[in-house]
Amino acid sequence: MTMPGWDVSPQSTKPFWGKRVVGYITARDGVQLRYSALLPAGDGPFPIIINYSGYDPGSIGSNEYLKGNTAMHPLLDKALVEKGYAVVGINARGTACSEGQFDFIGRSYGTDGYDAVEFLAALPWSNGKIGMANWSWAGMSQLATASERPPHLLAIAPGMVLGDPQADSFAPGGVAQPGFVTNWWWFLHNRWDAARDSAKAEGDERCVSQVATNYITAERDSLPSQLIRHPLRDDKMEEKNLTLRTSNINIPVLSLESSQDEATTSRGGYFHDTLKPELIWTLQTNGNHDLYIAEKFREEFLIPFFDHFLKDEKNGFERKPHVTVWEETHTDGTGLMASMRAQPRWILTNPTYPLEARPLVFTLAGGGKLVDGAASGAPDLYAYPQSTAAVNADETGAPAWGPLPDRWNEGSLAYSSEPLAKTILTHGSASADLWLSSTAADTDVQVTLTELRPDGKEVYIQRGWLRLSHRTQDTGKSTVLRPFALNTTSSLLALTPDEPVLGRVELPKFNHAFRAGSRIRLWVETPSQTGGYGFAPISTPAINKVWHDADHPSRLVLGTVDASKVPPTLSDCGAIIMQPCRADPLAGQ
Repeated sequence: MTMPGWDVSPQSTKPFWGKRVVGYITARDGVQLRYSALLPAGDGPFPIIINYSGYDPGSIGSNEYLKGNTAMHPLLDKALVEKGYAVVGINARGTACSEGQFDFIGRSYGTDGYDAVEFLAALPWSNGKIGMANWSWAGMSQLATASERPPHLLAIAPGMVLGDPQADSFAPGGVAQPGFVTNWWWFLHNRWDAARDSAKAEGDERCVSQVATNYITAERDSLPSQLIRHPLRDDKMEEKNLTLRTSNINIPVLSLESSQDEATTSRGGYFHDTLKPELIWTLQTNGNHDLYIAEKFREEFLIPFFDHFLKDEKNGFERKPHVTVWEETHTDGTGLMASMRAQPRWILTNPTYPLEARPLVFTLAGGGKLVDGAASGAPDLYAYPQSTAAVNADETGAPAWGPLPDRWNEGSLAYSSEPLAKTILTHGSASADLWLSSTAADTDVQVTLTELRPDGKEVYIQRGWLRLSHRTQDTGKSTVLRPFALNTTSSLLALTPDEPVLGRVELPKFNHAFRAGSRIRLWVETPSQTGGYGFAPISTPAINKVWHDADHPSRLVLGTVDASKVPPTLSDCGAIIMQPCRADPLAGQ
């Protein structure tokens, strides 16, 4: 079994480094963190790129790593080493061969990162110029570390992060989502197994013993246990909210995010908005969690970024647009090569961050319509909870719509626009502002945004979720395009049966061109499997209603930007990564 988005299929390699150094970093409280460094050939000293997470980075260069049994990407490490960087992998406290108590993105995560940076800067083979790279957990470590401002950390390149784990992953919109963490906990142990097996091959009994200890101690504060104890936004969950500290970051940041990311979504806690605009360069794309290994990203963004800010090369990176969007990204590869060979069909740029989007409103109306006008019609009802189609949930990570379950149409509502008279280019987050009622005291809702093409095919774009008891908004953070639920104990409100309330459902960031002749569709349904996200919706049977009259104007608000550069022809159905096509399930109805 592999988790969608984390491809640990064999990618065997031969040693590509001049020297490997293994040791331990002592954190300020005495805990020792295992590291492994791959040095280029030559005498040095070298600039350093750190990979810091709880998987198996402290074992890079080991026996299992060479076999390809690693969550790391040896080809990325190889490219960096060949460019003259020492690549250093560090295991977080309480993981693999490192000492300490496991606590996913706990408060010590950033201070440990600080201590690691300053330790490595003082080593004889280091020139004191440190950067951090990689994605997912290793991206979160960069935000945590840079927020502590270690003096020798000069640049970071985080990809596909959880900036605010509670809202990004643990309970999007307040809807419990235990499925991902359950599978992830298995995956994490699997990575420690690889570290242990390498240690056995190297005769490293200290590491073997520490892995065995961590298996036991990690259960005391496992992430599944923490989510059971802390289901809402409390002090413990806020310790993991990196966006509360990212405004401290004062070094250049290169960020990569994928709209349909099956492991973290594209939300990222919107950490970018906490940074100084002149310090952030973003690359946004449709696609999956592992696009960080795309060769085009590495060669055109990642390496030039570090060459400029760590080596002082005059390569003009500072003049790059601060916003780059890969549109309709596709690939001719399969398996691991699908991510490595990803290419955009076309590119949108903006010289400064952010690229501001203009709100475009569609109103829900009777007859399942999305209109540019007033709300109208009696409320529509659907059965809850009724299973609906999964999306991008295949264990291999292959993007696809799942089959429609029996009686799916009893538990789904769809609202579709007329064919568009002109092309619309969307950018950023969106909001489905729905007036909803239920016969139950609480209920969960999922909205799915799609494009219905002139050829009758329906293309997946994005999903969002809301538990209606979590509908109270943080007025200081919510905007017309980005609802932000408080998700605190005091903010929760039950429903009065059959009384409509306004529920604002966030659709995390995406970029999509709706071409003239296509129709925009919004589905309203019960939460279903989406990528690695496995929801545990409220199970109380109910009849839910969507209201759309003059007093209850439900609407979809999209962010739009200039569409003049959109190619006129549609991409082939199914060619856009993580945006699968299906035949219109409402055809003929």
